Amino acid sequence: MLYLASFFFPALAGILVGTLKLLAKGRRSLCILAMILSDILGGLAAAFGGEITFFTFAPGVSVSFRADALGRFFLILVLVLYTAVLFYAFEYMQMEEREGMFFAFFFVSLGALLSATMAANLVTFYLCFEFATLTSMPLVLHELTRDAIAAARKYLFYSIGGALMGLLGVFYVYFCAGPSTSFAPGGILDPVKAAENRAVLLALVFVAIVGFGTKAGLYPMHGWLPTAHPIAPAPASSLLSGIIAKAGILAVIRLVYHSVGVEFLRGTWVQLAWSILAMLTIFMGSMMAFQEKVTKKRLAYSTISQLSYIMLGLSLLSEAGLIGGLLHAAAHVAAKGCLFLCAGVFIYKLGKKRVDELYGIGRVMPVTLWCFLLSALSLIGIPPFAGFVSKWHLALASLAQDNPVLAVLMPCILLVSALLTAGYLLPVVVDGFFPELRGHGEPAPSKKSAKAGQKPASEAYSQLPEGSREPSGWMLVPMLALCAISLFVGIFGGPIAQLLSQLLGAAA
Repeated sequence: MLYLASFFFPALAGILVGTLKLLAKGRRSLCILAMILSDILGGLAAAFGGEITFFTFAPGVSVSFRADALGRFFLILVLVLYTAVLFYAFEYMQMEEREGMFFAFFFVSLGALLSATMAANLVTFYLCFEFATLTSMPLVLHELTRDAIAAARKYLFYSIGGALMGLLGVFYVYFCAGPSTSFAPGGILDPVKAAENRAVLLALVFVAIVGFGTKAGLYPMHGWLPTAHPIAPAPASSLLSGIIAKAGILAVIRLVYHSVGVEFLRGTWVQLAWSILAMLTIFMGSMMAFQEKVTKKRLAYSTISQLSYIMLGLSLLSEAGLIGGLLHAAAHVAAKGCLFLCAGVFIYKLGKKRVDELYGIGRVMPVTLWCFLLSALSLIGIPPFAGFVSKWHLALASLAQDNPVLAVLMPCILLVSALLTAGYLLPVVVDGFFPELRGHGEPAPSKKSAKAGQKPASEAYSQLPEGSREPSGWMLVPMLALCAISLFVGIFGGPIAQLLSQLLGAAA
Protein backbone atom coordinates (compact mmCIF):
# COMPACT_ATOMS: atom_id res chain seq x y z
CA MET A 1 0.00 0.00 0.00
CA LEU A 2 2.91 2.37 0.62
CA TYR A 3 3.91 2.12 -3.04
CA LEU A 4 0.37 2.77 -4.23
CA ALA A 5 0.10 5.76 -1.92
CA SER A 6 3.45 7.25 -2.95
CA PHE A 7 2.71 6.95 -6.70
CA PHE A 8 -0.98 7.69 -6.88
CA PHE A 9 -1.30 10.37 -4.21
CA PRO A 10 0.68 12.99 -6.22
CA ALA A 11 -1.34 12.08 -9.32
CA LEU A 12 -4.64 12.41 -7.47
CA ALA A 13 -3.48 15.67 -5.90
CA GLY A 14 -2.63 16.96 -9.39
CA ILE A 15 -6.07 16.05 -10.69
CA LEU A 16 -7.63 17.80 -7.71
CA VAL A 17 -5.54 20.94 -8.23
CA GLY A 18 -6.40 21.01 -11.91
CA THR A 19 -10.15 20.52 -11.54
CA LEU A 20 -11.01 22.57 -8.46
CA LYS A 21 -11.63 26.25 -9.10
CA LEU A 22 -9.52 27.75 -6.34
CA LEU A 23 -8.18 31.20 -5.63
CA ALA A 24 -4.40 31.58 -5.75
CA LYS A 25 -3.99 31.28 -1.98
CA GLY A 26 -6.19 28.20 -1.81
CA ARG A 27 -4.31 26.51 -4.66
CA ARG A 28 -0.99 27.40 -3.04
CA SER A 29 -2.02 25.87 0.30
CA LEU A 30 -3.31 22.72 -1.39
CA CYS A 31 -0.08 22.34 -3.40
CA ILE A 32 2.12 22.80 -0.32
CA LEU A 33 0.12 20.18 1.59
CA ALA A 34 0.27 17.80 -1.37
CA MET A 35 4.04 18.26 -1.72
CA ILE A 36 4.70 17.67 1.98
CA LEU A 37 2.60 14.50 1.96
CA SER A 38 4.27 13.34 -1.27
CA ASP A 39 7.69 13.78 0.34
CA ILE A 40 6.59 11.83 3.41
CA LEU A 41 4.92 9.02 1.46
CA GLY A 42 7.88 8.72 -0.92
CA GLY A 43 10.28 8.49 2.00
CA LEU A 44 8.16 5.88 3.78
CA ALA A 45 7.83 3.77 0.62
CA ALA A 46 11.58 3.90 0.05
CA ALA A 47 12.32 2.93 3.65
CA PHE A 48 9.65 0.31 4.34
CA GLY A 49 8.12 -0.66 1.01
CA GLY A 50 9.74 -4.05 0.49
CA GLU A 51 8.86 -5.75 -2.82
CA ILE A 52 5.37 -6.13 -4.21
CA THR A 53 3.90 -7.50 -7.46
CA PHE A 54 0.64 -5.92 -8.59
CA PHE A 55 -0.15 -8.25 -11.49
CA THR A 56 1.50 -10.55 -14.01
CA PHE A 57 1.18 -10.28 -17.80
CA ALA A 58 2.83 -13.61 -18.57
CA PRO A 59 5.26 -15.99 -16.86
CA GLY A 60 8.21 -13.84 -15.72
CA VAL A 61 6.60 -10.61 -16.94
CA SER A 62 5.07 -8.68 -14.04
CA VAL A 63 4.45 -5.18 -12.77
CA SER A 64 6.49 -5.12 -9.58
CA PHE A 65 8.04 -2.48 -7.35
CA ARG A 66 10.96 -2.58 -4.97
CA ALA A 67 13.03 0.08 -3.25
CA ASP A 68 16.76 -0.63 -3.65
CA ALA A 69 19.72 1.68 -3.06
CA LEU A 70 19.77 3.09 -6.60
CA GLY A 71 16.04 3.74 -6.56
CA ARG A 72 16.27 5.53 -3.22
CA PHE A 73 19.09 7.71 -4.54
CA PHE A 74 17.08 8.88 -7.54
CA LEU A 75 13.92 9.22 -5.45
CA ILE A 76 15.74 11.71 -3.21
CA LEU A 77 16.85 13.71 -6.26
CA VAL A 78 13.29 13.76 -7.62
CA LEU A 79 11.73 14.94 -4.37
CA VAL A 80 14.40 17.58 -3.68
CA LEU A 81 14.09 19.30 -7.06
CA TYR A 82 10.29 19.02 -7.28
CA THR A 83 9.94 20.54 -3.82
CA ALA A 84 12.23 23.45 -4.66
CA VAL A 85 10.57 24.10 -8.03
CA LEU A 86 7.07 24.02 -6.53
CA PHE A 87 7.73 26.97 -4.21
CA TYR A 88 9.50 28.87 -7.00
CA ALA A 89 6.56 28.29 -9.35
CA PHE A 90 4.04 29.91 -7.00
CA GLU A 91 5.31 33.36 -7.99
CA TYR A 92 6.62 32.65 -11.49
CA MET A 93 3.41 31.08 -12.79
CA GLN A 94 1.43 34.21 -11.89
CA MET A 95 2.49 35.63 -15.25
CA GLU A 96 1.29 32.52 -17.11
CA GLU A 97 -2.23 31.46 -18.02
CA ARG A 98 -3.69 28.08 -16.97
CA GLU A 99 -1.78 28.08 -13.71
CA GLY A 100 -3.94 25.26 -12.36
CA MET A 101 -3.10 23.03 -15.31
CA PHE A 102 0.61 23.54 -14.74
CA PHE A 103 0.41 22.40 -11.12
CA ALA A 104 -1.86 19.51 -12.13
CA PHE A 105 0.71 18.02 -14.51
CA PHE A 106 3.49 18.99 -12.11
CA PHE A 107 2.10 16.53 -9.55
CA VAL A 108 1.05 13.87 -12.04
CA SER A 109 4.56 13.79 -13.54
CA LEU A 110 5.96 13.60 -10.00
CA GLY A 111 3.96 10.43 -9.36
CA ALA A 112 5.20 8.93 -12.63
CA LEU A 113 8.85 9.62 -11.82
CA LEU A 114 8.52 8.23 -8.31
CA SER A 115 7.11 5.01 -9.73
CA ALA A 116 10.05 4.76 -12.16
CA THR A 117 12.59 5.06 -9.35
CA MET A 118 11.11 2.05 -7.56
CA ALA A 119 10.38 -0.23 -10.52
CA ALA A 120 11.63 -3.76 -9.82
CA ASN A 121 12.15 -4.97 -13.41
CA LEU A 122 12.56 -3.68 -16.95
CA VAL A 123 8.92 -4.08 -17.99
CA THR A 124 7.68 -2.12 -15.00
CA PHE A 125 10.32 0.52 -15.56
CA TYR A 126 9.41 0.85 -19.23
CA LEU A 127 5.74 1.44 -18.41
CA CYS A 128 6.62 4.08 -15.80
CA PHE A 129 9.18 5.64 -18.18
CA GLU A 130 6.54 6.09 -20.88
CA PHE A 131 4.04 7.45 -18.37
CA ALA A 132 6.62 10.02 -17.24
CA THR A 133 7.01 11.15 -20.85
CA LEU A 134 3.27 11.51 -21.43
CA THR A 135 2.68 13.41 -18.18
CA SER A 136 5.64 15.77 -18.58
CA MET A 137 4.85 16.67 -22.21
CA PRO A 138 2.05 19.11 -21.15
CA LEU A 139 4.67 21.08 -19.22
CA VAL A 140 6.34 21.85 -22.57
CA LEU A 141 2.96 22.45 -24.23
CA HIS A 142 1.78 24.80 -21.49
CA GLU A 143 1.71 28.10 -23.41
CA LEU A 144 -0.27 26.54 -26.31
CA THR A 145 1.46 28.75 -28.86
CA ARG A 146 2.49 27.43 -32.26
CA ASP A 147 6.09 27.12 -31.06
CA ALA A 148 4.99 25.37 -27.85
CA ILE A 149 2.89 22.86 -29.81
CA ALA A 150 5.79 22.17 -32.18
CA ALA A 151 8.21 21.76 -29.26
CA ALA A 152 5.86 19.42 -27.39
CA ARG A 153 5.33 17.34 -30.51
CA LYS A 154 9.09 17.08 -31.03
CA TYR A 155 9.62 16.10 -27.39
CA LEU A 156 6.93 13.44 -27.66
CA PHE A 157 8.17 12.00 -30.96
CA TYR A 158 11.79 11.83 -29.83
CA SER A 159 10.91 10.37 -26.43
CA ILE A 160 8.50 7.74 -27.70
CA GLY A 161 10.81 6.85 -30.58
CA GLY A 162 13.72 6.45 -28.18
CA ALA A 163 11.60 4.42 -25.78
CA LEU A 164 10.58 2.05 -28.60
CA MET A 165 14.27 1.55 -29.40
CA GLY A 166 14.73 0.73 -25.73
CA LEU A 167 11.80 -1.69 -25.88
CA LEU A 168 13.61 -3.74 -28.54
CA GLY A 169 16.41 -4.28 -26.08
CA VAL A 170 13.97 -5.07 -23.28
CA PHE A 171 12.31 -7.77 -25.42
CA TYR A 172 15.60 -9.50 -26.17
CA VAL A 173 16.94 -9.19 -22.64
CA TYR A 174 13.81 -10.97 -21.41
CA PHE A 175 14.25 -13.59 -24.15
CA CYS A 176 17.76 -14.29 -22.83
CA ALA A 177 16.86 -13.92 -19.16
CA GLY A 178 17.07 -16.57 -16.48
CA PRO A 179 14.26 -17.63 -14.15
CA SER A 180 14.16 -14.26 -12.34
CA THR A 181 13.62 -10.98 -14.17
CA SER A 182 13.90 -8.66 -11.15
CA PHE A 183 16.83 -6.25 -11.22
CA ALA A 184 19.98 -7.88 -9.83
CA PRO A 185 23.54 -6.51 -9.42
CA GLY A 186 25.11 -8.99 -11.83
CA GLY A 187 22.27 -8.97 -14.37
CA ILE A 188 19.46 -11.40 -15.10
CA LEU A 189 20.75 -13.14 -18.25
CA ASP A 190 20.88 -16.89 -18.61
CA PRO A 191 24.57 -17.56 -19.47
CA VAL A 192 23.75 -20.23 -22.05
CA LYS A 193 21.08 -18.21 -23.89
CA ALA A 194 23.25 -15.06 -23.76
CA ALA A 195 26.21 -16.91 -25.28
CA GLU A 196 24.07 -18.43 -28.03
CA ASN A 197 22.56 -15.08 -29.00
CA ARG A 198 25.55 -12.87 -28.18
CA ALA A 199 25.81 -10.91 -31.46
CA VAL A 200 22.13 -10.01 -31.67
CA LEU A 201 21.93 -9.24 -27.96
CA LEU A 202 24.90 -6.88 -28.14
CA ALA A 203 23.39 -5.04 -31.11
CA LEU A 204 19.98 -4.62 -29.47
CA VAL A 205 21.47 -3.57 -26.13
CA PHE A 206 23.34 -0.81 -27.97
CA VAL A 207 20.11 0.23 -29.72
CA ALA A 208 18.42 0.34 -26.30
CA ILE A 209 21.22 2.44 -24.78
CA VAL A 210 20.86 5.00 -27.56
CA GLY A 211 17.07 4.84 -27.32
CA PHE A 212 16.86 5.37 -23.56
CA GLY A 213 19.68 7.90 -23.94
CA THR A 214 17.29 10.02 -26.02
CA LYS A 215 15.75 11.28 -22.80
CA ALA A 216 19.25 12.22 -21.60
CA GLY A 217 20.19 13.98 -24.86
CA LEU A 218 22.71 11.42 -26.12
CA TYR A 219 23.84 12.15 -29.71
CA PRO A 220 22.26 11.72 -32.25
CA MET A 221 18.93 11.72 -30.36
CA HIS A 222 19.46 15.05 -28.59
CA GLY A 223 17.38 17.33 -30.82
CA TRP A 224 14.39 17.73 -28.51
CA LEU A 225 16.25 19.41 -25.64
CA PRO A 226 17.22 22.75 -27.27
CA THR A 227 13.70 22.98 -28.69
CA ALA A 228 11.65 22.08 -25.62
CA HIS A 229 13.58 23.80 -22.84
CA PRO A 230 13.38 27.41 -24.09
CA ILE A 231 9.64 27.11 -24.83
CA ALA A 232 8.58 25.62 -21.51
CA PRO A 233 8.03 27.88 -18.47
CA ALA A 234 11.19 28.21 -16.38
CA PRO A 235 9.97 25.89 -13.58
CA ALA A 236 9.22 23.22 -16.20
CA SER A 237 12.62 23.75 -17.83
CA SER A 238 14.28 23.24 -14.46
CA LEU A 239 12.43 19.95 -14.00
CA LEU A 240 13.02 18.76 -17.56
CA SER A 241 16.74 19.41 -17.39
CA GLY A 242 17.34 18.72 -13.73
CA ILE A 243 15.49 15.44 -13.19
CA ILE A 244 13.08 14.33 -15.96
CA ALA A 245 15.94 13.93 -18.45
CA LYS A 246 17.68 11.74 -15.86
CA ALA A 247 14.99 9.12 -16.33
CA GLY A 248 17.09 8.19 -19.35
CA ILE A 249 20.15 7.85 -17.13
CA LEU A 250 18.27 5.61 -14.71
CA ALA A 251 16.98 3.52 -17.62
CA VAL A 252 20.51 2.90 -18.90
CA ILE A 253 21.76 1.94 -15.43
CA ARG A 254 18.88 -0.47 -14.96
CA LEU A 255 19.46 -1.99 -18.39
CA VAL A 256 23.24 -2.30 -18.28
CA TYR A 257 24.10 -2.76 -14.60
CA HIS A 258 21.02 -4.57 -13.30
CA SER A 259 19.72 -6.53 -16.31
CA VAL A 260 22.44 -7.30 -18.87
CA GLY A 261 25.38 -7.19 -16.47
CA VAL A 262 28.60 -5.28 -17.00
CA GLU A 263 30.68 -8.43 -17.57
CA PHE A 264 28.69 -9.21 -20.71
CA LEU A 265 29.48 -5.78 -22.21
CA ARG A 266 32.98 -5.08 -20.88
CA GLY A 267 35.54 -4.97 -23.70
CA THR A 268 32.95 -5.25 -26.48
CA TRP A 269 32.27 -2.89 -29.36
CA VAL A 270 29.17 -1.73 -27.49
CA GLN A 271 31.27 -0.28 -24.68
CA LEU A 272 33.62 1.44 -27.14
CA ALA A 273 30.80 2.90 -29.27
CA TRP A 274 28.94 4.06 -26.15
CA SER A 275 32.03 5.84 -24.81
CA ILE A 276 32.68 7.52 -28.17
CA LEU A 277 29.07 8.72 -28.42
CA ALA A 278 29.26 10.12 -24.88
CA MET A 279 32.50 12.00 -25.61
CA LEU A 280 31.12 13.34 -28.87
CA THR A 281 27.97 14.54 -27.10
CA ILE A 282 29.99 16.23 -24.35
CA PHE A 283 32.06 18.19 -26.85
CA MET A 284 29.18 18.96 -29.23
CA GLY A 285 26.87 20.16 -26.46
CA SER A 286 29.55 22.42 -24.98
CA MET A 287 30.37 23.95 -28.36
CA MET A 288 26.72 24.61 -29.18
CA ALA A 289 26.16 26.17 -25.76
CA PHE A 290 29.23 28.38 -26.25
CA GLN A 291 27.76 29.82 -29.46
CA GLU A 292 24.13 30.16 -28.30
CA LYS A 293 22.82 33.62 -27.28
CA VAL A 294 19.37 32.72 -25.90
CA THR A 295 19.88 32.05 -22.19
CA LYS A 296 17.60 29.05 -21.73
CA LYS A 297 18.68 27.50 -25.02
CA ARG A 298 22.32 27.89 -23.96
CA LEU A 299 21.49 26.06 -20.74
CA ALA A 300 19.66 23.36 -22.74
CA TYR A 301 22.76 22.66 -24.84
CA SER A 302 24.73 22.64 -21.61
CA THR A 303 22.40 19.93 -20.29
CA ILE A 304 23.14 17.80 -23.35
CA SER A 305 26.84 18.04 -22.53
CA GLN A 306 26.57 17.57 -18.77
CA LEU A 307 24.27 14.54 -18.92
CA SER A 308 26.79 12.83 -21.17
CA TYR A 309 29.37 13.22 -18.41
CA ILE A 310 27.18 10.74 -16.56
CA MET A 311 26.87 8.55 -19.66
CA LEU A 312 30.65 8.55 -20.02
CA GLY A 313 31.07 7.40 -16.44
CA LEU A 314 28.50 4.64 -16.94
CA SER A 315 30.19 3.47 -20.14
CA LEU A 316 33.34 2.65 -18.17
CA LEU A 317 31.44 -0.31 -16.67
CA SER A 318 33.26 0.07 -13.37
CA GLU A 319 32.25 0.86 -9.83
CA ALA A 320 34.32 4.07 -9.93
CA GLY A 321 32.62 5.21 -13.13
CA LEU A 322 29.17 4.44 -11.70
CA ILE A 323 29.90 6.36 -8.49
CA GLY A 324 31.25 9.33 -10.47
CA GLY A 325 28.19 9.32 -12.69
CA LEU A 326 25.79 9.26 -9.75
CA LEU A 327 27.67 12.07 -8.02
CA HIS A 328 27.43 14.13 -11.20
CA ALA A 329 23.72 13.39 -11.38
CA ALA A 330 23.32 14.95 -7.93
CA ALA A 331 25.58 17.87 -8.83
CA HIS A 332 23.65 18.51 -12.03
CA VAL A 333 20.25 18.41 -10.31
CA ALA A 334 21.29 21.22 -7.97
CA ALA A 335 23.36 23.33 -10.38
CA LYS A 336 21.31 23.14 -13.57
CA GLY A 337 18.04 23.25 -11.67
CA CYS A 338 19.16 26.52 -10.11
CA LEU A 339 20.51 27.98 -13.37
CA PHE A 340 17.16 27.53 -15.10
CA LEU A 341 15.41 29.12 -12.14
CA CYS A 342 17.80 32.10 -12.38
CA ALA A 343 17.06 32.40 -16.09
CA GLY A 344 13.38 32.41 -15.18
CA VAL A 345 13.94 35.33 -12.79
CA PHE A 346 15.57 37.32 -15.60
CA ILE A 347 12.48 36.70 -17.74
CA TYR A 348 9.90 37.19 -14.99
CA LYS A 349 11.28 40.43 -13.54
CA LEU A 350 12.87 42.10 -16.58
CA GLY A 351 11.77 40.20 -19.68
CA LYS A 352 15.41 39.41 -20.58
CA LYS A 353 15.74 36.19 -22.59
CA ARG A 354 19.18 36.67 -24.18
CA VAL A 355 22.60 36.68 -22.59
CA ASP A 356 23.50 39.89 -24.43
CA GLU A 357 20.68 41.65 -22.54
CA LEU A 358 22.08 40.85 -19.10
CA TYR A 359 24.79 43.52 -18.89
CA GLY A 360 24.63 45.12 -15.47
CA ILE A 361 22.00 42.69 -14.21
CA GLY A 362 23.91 42.40 -10.95
CA ARG A 363 23.02 46.00 -10.20
CA VAL A 364 19.32 45.23 -9.86
CA MET A 365 19.34 41.57 -8.75
CA PRO A 366 22.69 40.72 -7.10
CA VAL A 367 21.38 37.75 -5.09
CA THR A 368 20.00 36.06 -8.18
CA LEU A 369 23.25 36.58 -10.06
CA TRP A 370 25.23 35.21 -7.12
CA CYS A 371 23.07 32.07 -7.28
CA PHE A 372 23.83 31.89 -11.00
CA LEU A 373 27.56 32.24 -10.27
CA LEU A 374 27.66 29.57 -7.55
CA SER A 375 25.75 27.10 -9.74
CA ALA A 376 28.00 27.91 -12.69
CA LEU A 377 31.10 27.22 -10.57
CA SER A 378 29.68 23.82 -9.65
CA LEU A 379 28.88 23.00 -13.27
CA ILE A 380 32.39 24.01 -14.35
CA GLY A 381 33.91 21.86 -11.61
CA ILE A 382 35.42 24.40 -9.23
CA PRO A 383 35.98 23.27 -5.62
CA PRO A 384 34.40 23.13 -3.10
CA PHE A 385 31.21 22.57 -5.14
CA ALA A 386 29.62 19.26 -6.11
CA GLY A 387 30.69 19.42 -9.75
CA PHE A 388 34.35 19.26 -8.76
CA VAL A 389 33.87 16.09 -6.73
CA SER A 390 31.91 14.33 -9.47
CA LYS A 391 34.31 15.29 -12.25
CA TRP A 392 37.27 14.25 -10.10
CA HIS A 393 35.80 10.77 -9.69
CA LEU A 394 34.95 10.58 -13.39
CA ALA A 395 38.50 11.58 -14.38
CA LEU A 396 40.07 9.01 -12.05
CA ALA A 397 37.72 6.32 -13.32
CA SER A 398 38.66 7.21 -16.91
CA LEU A 399 42.37 6.99 -16.19
CA ALA A 400 41.94 3.58 -14.58
CA GLN A 401 40.49 1.86 -17.66
CA ASP A 402 42.44 -0.60 -19.80
CA ASN A 403 42.31 1.23 -23.16
CA PRO A 404 45.35 3.57 -23.11
CA VAL A 405 43.98 5.87 -25.83
CA LEU A 406 40.64 6.42 -24.13
CA ALA A 407 42.36 6.70 -20.76
CA VAL A 408 44.03 9.87 -22.06
CA LEU A 409 41.28 11.11 -24.36
CA MET A 410 38.44 10.99 -21.81
CA PRO A 411 40.06 13.29 -19.20
CA CYS A 412 41.08 15.64 -22.03
CA ILE A 413 37.47 15.84 -23.21
CA LEU A 414 36.37 16.55 -19.64
CA LEU A 415 38.91 19.38 -19.32
CA VAL A 416 38.03 20.93 -22.69
CA SER A 417 34.35 20.80 -21.83
CA ALA A 418 35.03 22.41 -18.45
CA LEU A 419 36.83 25.29 -20.21
CA LEU A 420 33.94 25.70 -22.65
CA THR A 421 31.48 25.62 -19.74
CA ALA A 422 33.41 28.45 -18.11
CA GLY A 423 33.38 30.24 -21.44
CA TYR A 424 29.60 30.24 -21.79
CA LEU A 425 28.60 30.74 -18.15
CA LEU A 426 31.15 33.05 -16.51
CA PRO A 427 30.84 35.92 -19.05
CA VAL A 428 27.19 36.24 -18.00
CA VAL A 429 28.34 36.85 -14.43
CA VAL A 430 31.24 39.15 -15.37
CA ASP A 431 29.04 41.28 -17.63
CA GLY A 432 26.30 41.25 -15.01
CA PHE A 433 28.49 42.52 -12.18
CA PHE A 434 30.98 44.60 -14.20
CA PRO A 435 29.13 46.03 -17.22
CA GLU A 436 31.57 48.92 -17.47
CA LEU A 437 34.17 46.50 -18.83
CA ARG A 438 32.16 46.36 -22.06
CA GLY A 439 30.26 49.57 -21.72
CA HIS A 440 32.81 51.74 -23.50
CA GLY A 441 34.21 51.48 -26.97
CA GLU A 442 32.54 48.23 -27.96
CA PRO A 443 32.14 47.70 -31.71
CA ALA A 444 28.84 48.43 -33.38
CA PRO A 445 26.55 45.39 -33.61
CA SER A 446 26.72 43.44 -36.84
CA LYS A 447 23.82 43.34 -39.29
CA LYS A 448 22.97 39.84 -38.08
CA SER A 449 22.87 40.86 -34.41
CA ALA A 450 20.92 44.02 -35.27
CA LYS A 451 18.29 41.92 -37.05
CA ALA A 452 18.06 39.69 -33.99
CA GLY A 453 17.40 42.73 -31.84
CA GLN A 454 20.77 42.66 -30.07
CA LYS A 455 21.74 45.98 -28.50
CA PRO A 456 25.17 47.32 -27.64
CA ALA A 457 26.30 46.56 -24.10
CA SER A 458 26.15 50.18 -23.02
CA GLU A 459 22.57 50.55 -24.28
CA ALA A 460 21.43 47.34 -22.58
CA TYR A 461 23.05 48.54 -19.35
CA SER A 462 21.52 52.00 -19.53
CA GLN A 463 18.01 50.59 -20.01
CA LEU A 464 18.04 48.59 -16.79
CA PRO A 465 15.52 49.90 -14.23
CA GLU A 466 16.66 51.65 -11.09
CA GLY A 467 16.43 49.95 -7.72
CA SER A 468 16.26 46.30 -6.73
CA ARG A 469 14.34 43.89 -8.91
CA GLU A 470 14.97 40.80 -6.81
CA PRO A 471 12.05 38.37 -6.71
CA SER A 472 10.27 37.46 -3.49
CA GLY A 473 11.36 34.74 -1.10
CA TRP A 474 9.15 32.24 -2.95
CA MET A 475 11.70 32.34 -5.78
CA LEU A 476 14.90 33.25 -3.94
CA VAL A 477 14.79 30.59 -1.22
CA PRO A 478 14.60 27.60 -3.64
CA MET A 479 17.57 28.97 -5.61
CA LEU A 480 19.59 29.52 -2.43
CA ALA A 481 18.65 26.03 -1.21
CA LEU A 482 19.92 24.43 -4.43
CA CYS A 483 23.18 26.37 -4.11
CA ALA A 484 23.50 25.11 -0.54
CA ILE A 485 23.01 21.54 -1.78
CA SER A 486 25.79 22.03 -4.35
CA LEU A 487 28.09 23.23 -1.59
CA PHE A 488 27.07 20.44 0.79
CA VAL A 489 27.68 17.67 -1.77
CA GLY A 490 31.01 19.28 -2.65
CA ILE A 491 32.23 19.54 0.94
CA PHE A 492 31.02 16.07 1.94
CA GLY A 493 31.67 14.46 -1.44
CA GLY A 494 34.15 11.94 0.01
CA PRO A 495 31.81 10.43 2.60
CA ILE A 496 28.92 10.50 0.10
CA ALA A 497 31.04 8.62 -2.46
CA GLN A 498 32.02 6.05 0.19
CA LEU A 499 28.38 5.58 1.15
CA LEU A 500 27.38 5.13 -2.49
CA SER A 501 30.22 2.66 -2.93
CA GLN A 502 28.99 0.60 0.03
CA LEU A 503 25.41 0.64 -1.21
CA LEU A 504 26.03 0.23 -4.95
CA GLY A 505 29.45 -1.38 -5.24
CA ALA A 506 27.96 -4.78 -5.89
CA ALA A 507 26.10 -3.35 -8.90
CA ALA A 508 29.32 -2.81 -10.80
